[in-house]
Amino acid sequence: MNLNFGNPLWFAALLLIPVVWYFYRKSIKKKKSLAIKFSNISLIKEAGMGKSRAKEVLFYMNILLIALLVTALADPHIPLKQTKEGVNVVMVMDVSGSMAANDYKPTRLEAAKESAKILIDELNNKDNSGIVIFSSGATTSAYLSPYKDKVIEKLSGIKQTEGETSLGDGLALAVDMATSIPNKKKVIILMSDGVNNAGVISPDDAISYAKTNNIQVYTVGIGSNEKVLLGYDWLGRPQYAELDEATLQRIAKETNGQYFKSVDSGTLEKIYSELPQKIERETEDSSIKDWAIMASIGVLLAQLYLRFGRYRILP
Repeated sequence: MNLNFGNPLWFAALLLIPVVWYFYRKSIKKKKSLAIKFSNISLIKEAGMGKSRAKEVLFYMNILLIALLVTALADPHIPLKQTKEGVNVVMVMDVSGSMAANDYKPTRLEAAKESAKILIDELNNKDNSGIVIFSSGATTSAYLSPYKDKVIEKLSGIKQTEGETSLGDGLALAVDMATSIPNKKKVIILMSDGVNNAGVISPDDAISYAKTNNIQVYTVGIGSNEKVLLGYDWLGRPQYAELDEATLQRIAKETNGQYFKSVDSGTLEKIYSELPQKIERETEDSSIKDWAIMASIGVLLAQLYLRFGRYRILP
C-alpha cells in the first residue's frame, strides 16, 4: 500500500521534537542536581524514581501527540476504491436511419433507449451520466449530470432521424463531454448499428482524441443474425443494414475498453445491464488525516486520565 502526503512540508515541524527532548532532559538533570546540592528532602522525593518515570511516560505521550498532529497536518493519503468521486459516463447513441429497423421491437432505437435506461439506473449515486446522439452529425441530448431522472427524461425524448452515420463526430463530442467535469474517471459507451459514412471527424482521429484524454470506450454493435432490409434505393435495389464491427472493435481495443455484440432486444438489455459492473473504477488517494486526529484525541484523553483519573500516576 502506497502512502503519500498532501502537505509533506508540515513534517519539518517534527524537528522541534529533539529540541523539546533536549530541554526536558536538561530540566531533569537540573532538578536532580539541585536536590543533591541542597539536600532538600522534598526535592529528592520529587526527583524520585516513581514520579520520575510517571513524568517520563507523560512526556512521551506528549511527543506522540505532537507527532500525530503533525501527521494530520501533513494530510496522509492511501489508495482506496474511487467511490466518493464517481465516474463520468457518456452514452453515445446512433440515431441514423438504420436505427428505425424493426428487427428489435419496436425498433432498434427504442430498444436501445430502454436498455440505456437500465444502465443509468445501475450507475452509482456519485456517477455522472450524459448522452450524445449522432446521425449525419453529432449533438448533445443530455448534459453530464448526477441526476438520473433528468438524464432519463432527455433519453426518452430522443427521436429517430433519417441521417447517415457520423461515428467519429459522435465519439469526439462524447470526449468533450466526458472531460467537462474534471478529476473523475471518464468512460464512454458507444452504440452503433452502421458504418461511418458522414461527419467531419474520422473514427481514427476520434480514437486518438479519446486516448489523449485517457478515456476508456466500451462499444456496442447492434445487428441481427439475419440480413435486415431497410428499403430500396431509387433504382429499386434492396438496402440492408450493415454493422462495421471491425471499427467498433478497434475503438474498444485501442482505448482499453471492450466490444459487445447485440443480436436482439434481449442481448442488448443484458449488455447494458452488465456494463456498470464492467466499468473499471480507479483507485484514488483518500485522506486518512481524520484517523490521525482521532488517534491524537485518544492519546490526549489517556493523558488526562493518567493525570486526573481514578488511577492517576501523578498527584
